[in-house]
Amino acid sequence: MGHFLRLKQRLRGWVGRGRAVANRLPPAKRRLLSRLARGVWMAAWLFAVGSAAVVLALRWIPPPASSFIAQGWLSALWAGEGAALRYDWTPMATISPHAALAVIAAEDQRFPDHFGFDLVEIRNALEDQDEGKPLRGASTLSQQVAKNLFLWPGGGLIRKGLEAWFTVLLELLWPKQRILEVYLNIAEFGEYTFGVEAASRRFFHKPAARLTFDEAARLAAVLPNPLRYRVDRPSAYVLKRQRWIERQMRQLGGVAYLDQL
Repeated sequence: MGHFLRLKQRLRGWVGRGRAVANRLPPAKRRLLSRLARGVWMAAWLFAVGSAAVVLALRWIPPPASSFIAQGWLSALWAGEGAALRYDWTPMATISPHAALAVIAAEDQRFPDHFGFDLVEIRNALEDQDEGKPLRGASTLSQQVAKNLFLWPGGGLIRKGLEAWFTVLLELLWPKQRILEVYLNIAEFGEYTFGVEAASRRFFHKPAARLTFDEAARLAAVLPNPLRYRVDRPSAYVLKRQRWIERQMRQLGGVAYLDQL
C-alpha cells in the first residue's frame, strides 16, 4: 500500500508544479500550451477509441501475428533464417486441455478470478523487494497477452502504462476463454517458435490436440525464458519445474478446473 500512496503523492506534486509553471507564462505561451494540450488530448482520445476497436475485433478474428511474432520474424530475416519462424494458429477446441491447464498452473493460478491484475502477487513482489530480495515478475496471462500481442519487450513507464491499458481492454471485451486461447497461440516456446501448435509439432512431432499431461507441463516449464530454457534438451531446472507444474495441475483438480472459465 505504501508504494501506491507514494505514487499518488508524486502525481499530485507533478500536477501542482505543472500548474504553477503554466500560470507564470506570458499569455501567448499559455495559449500555445493550451493548443498543445488539446492536441495531446485529441490524440489520446483517438488512440483509446482505435485501440478498443482493434481489441474488440480480435475477440473473433484470429490474429495473423503478434507484435512479438513480427519482431521475431524480423530478427530471423536479419539473421537469414526467415523460414525458421513457426506460427500456426489453432482454435481452442483443437488444443489439448492439458496445455491450457499447464500454462495456468505455471503462470497464473488466479486467472479465473482476477480482472487482469493479480493484486496478491503484486503485493507479495513489492514486499519481497522491500526485504531486499530481487524484484520478481507478477504478470498475469492477461498482461502477457497484452504485451505479446501489441507491445515490445523491456520495461519503462510508457510500455507498462500501455500494457495496463490493453490489459483492461482485454478483460472488458474478451471472455477468459478467448484470452487463454490467444495466449496459447502467441506465447513463445522456443527460438522462432510461437504458439502451442507450432511447439507441439516441433518438439513432440504431433498436433497440439494430442499433447499429454507431462508434455504440456514440459512446454509450460520453459515459459519464464524460452530462449534460455529448452523443451528438447531440458536442463535440471526445467525438469524440476516440470514436476512442480504437474503437481500444481493435479492440485488444481485437473482439466475440470477449466470449467471455471
